[in-house]
Amino acid sequence: MAEARLLLVEDDERLASLTSEYLTQSGFEVAIESRGDRAVDRILADDPDLVVLDLMLPGEDGLSICRRVRPSWSGPILMLTARGEEIDQVLGLEMGADDYVAKPVSPRLLLARIRALLRRKQTPVGDDEKVVVGSLVVDRSTREARIDGVAMDMTSAEFDLLWLLASHAGKPLTREELIRHLRGIEYDGIDRSMDVRVSQLRRKLAQDPRHADRIKTVRGVGYQFAPES
Repeated sequence: MAEARLLLVEDDERLASLTSEYLTQSGFEVAIESRGDRAVDRILADDPDLVVLDLMLPGEDGLSICRRVRPSWSGPILMLTARGEEIDQVLGLEMGADDYVAKPVSPRLLLARIRALLRRKQTPVGDDEKVVVGSLVVDRSTREARIDGVAMDMTSAEFDLLWLLASHAGKPLTREELIRHLRGIEYDGIDRSMDVRVSQLRRKLAQDPRHADRIKTVRGVGYQFAPES
């Protein structure tokens, strides 16, 4: 993780410089892109380990960048949104962001969220690295989910959610557990990020009718992955 390459897409020159300096001192290699209309090409060309993406940018906004880059790049995206703008946060997740933090953000919080996202990519390979549910195979060693051998198109965050649910098939998981495991924060009772993520994952699984109802809502609890009947 100490040598991870980050791309910071931020048009505020002073903020970008200060953030880059802090993250560099924390052991990361940081590149800066100041224009939104250059961000997609820059992400695809540089292929960084993680992108920190501001929402408001000249040339193209962060939501559009997420939407356009996702078909070709599945690495983690941490979006910076305006404080209290829930609609922006939800839209960011729907467009393909893996997590979000509200500006102004403390450097320590930003660093913690970056490290949490990178840790998910670097989960050690162990004995139980595959979950097989009928035609669906979720493989943590390759970080791929396949149906009938065909890889599903999903982001890093969507894969992490699928793995967590599938590896606990038959057991309801609360929103508190999901947010703690996947975002590294405590559930505040109003955070909608997991509901948005589950909805996205359901849509992708539903492309195969055999898995359309695989993720069940457990009223008053959370979500449960249904094992093969």
